[in-house]
Amino acid sequence: MEPLLKTWRARVFAATWLSYFGYYFCRKPFYLTKASLESELGWDAEFLGYVGTAYLVAYSVGQFLAGFLGDRFGPRAVLLTGMMVTICANAAFGFTNSAGLFIGLMVLNGLSQATGWSNNVGTMASWFHRGERGTVMGVWSTNFQVGGVAANTITAWAGGMFGFRWSYFAGSLVLLLVWAFFLFNQRNHPRDLGLPTVTDPAGPKDSSGASIEEVDPGWTPAVVTNVLLVGLFYFGAKFIRYALWSWAPYLLQKNYNLAGDDAGYLSTVFDLSGIAGVVLIGVMADKLFKGRLALVALIFVCGLIGSCVLMATAGQQNLTLFTISMGLIGFTLYGPDALMTGAGAIDVGSAKRAALASGIINGLGSIGSVAQELLLGKLLKSSDQSAVFLTLLASAVLSALSLSVLVVRNRAAQRTQTAA
Repeated sequence: MEPLLKTWRARVFAATWLSYFGYYFCRKPFYLTKASLESELGWDAEFLGYVGTAYLVAYSVGQFLAGFLGDRFGPRAVLLTGMMVTICANAAFGFTNSAGLFIGLMVLNGLSQATGWSNNVGTMASWFHRGERGTVMGVWSTNFQVGGVAANTITAWAGGMFGFRWSYFAGSLVLLLVWAFFLFNQRNHPRDLGLPTVTDPAGPKDSSGASIEEVDPGWTPAVVTNVLLVGLFYFGAKFIRYALWSWAPYLLQKNYNLAGDDAGYLSTVFDLSGIAGVVLIGVMADKLFKGRLALVALIFVCGLIGSCVLMATAGQQNLTLFTISMGLIGFTLYGPDALMTGAGAIDVGSAKRAALASGIINGLGSIGSVAQELLLGKLLKSSDQSAVFLTLLASAVLSALSLSVLVVRNRAAQRTQTAA
């Protein structure tokens, strides 16, 4: 591989990693400031659930649009636009007391935030080949755990020091700096720089024995079914992830009387634990499971079910056990989450269709994040916390069932290919 291509692969990796890392600085402040919005502006848990739902519905719709736009106009243009819009929307949150305007800005923020994952995944698909994607995407996918931790920490600190509105201002400033770095260090494809296409040395060859790009099967019924199965898995996974993002700081303040900034710091246990899970599952997928992504993801999700059981049974009454269960859920959830929506989305949709496949999967998953915001807001208003934890367990079981079907389908497909 020529030196210039290696250099640009590193630059693209850094730019896309920082891009999705930065998106969280304009996504997390609302969740961290829920209790402050309740005390300062009188917005109760149910109303805050509706505000969050407005964002998440827009985010869900935006996922489908973002994948299509990325295929049509290229990831670079979509990402630069999306980041700038979310920077402006997030800063505007800090200036308004109007419920109507706040909801309108949340819709705008949701649409712009939706541009992030699918288009960054689409970029990575063009710069890294299939044989290295498990490990590369495992490391790359730490962006949303590290982003979550950093956004929680910095925006919680800014809110604690200067008032909750500064959580929004600080988040916008961080993403603005990332936007500038991205502008100079991302390109959609090696050919945009006159560089050769990245191919897998162990991948398919043409009649002369030279490497060719991955085969694109198109949107066959089998591909569509697999994309939908991954989307159903992601519905359950994203229900759990957004439930903890959205309500863990709230519960820590309400149940254990922690200050807002302390609740924000402690809730980072969820994201921090996920970093180890993401890196481990990527290496396991390449080295131990030889690219069988769904199988290794299923093993982790079985651990997720046990972690949800711990939170449902012991975590409600004890701060230490609640914190431990948050960490275990993060470790067992983030790995399958990242693997199946990163490398998995590329594999089931092919490198050429990665942005669109990732957008569909994320769009289906985001319906789960909408559902949790509506449902859990109502349950918490009625103080029915046991039901909250049971819904997390049910979501984990749904994800496991979806992956189980995908594993069976993959094995059947491999047997058919071997027989042929």
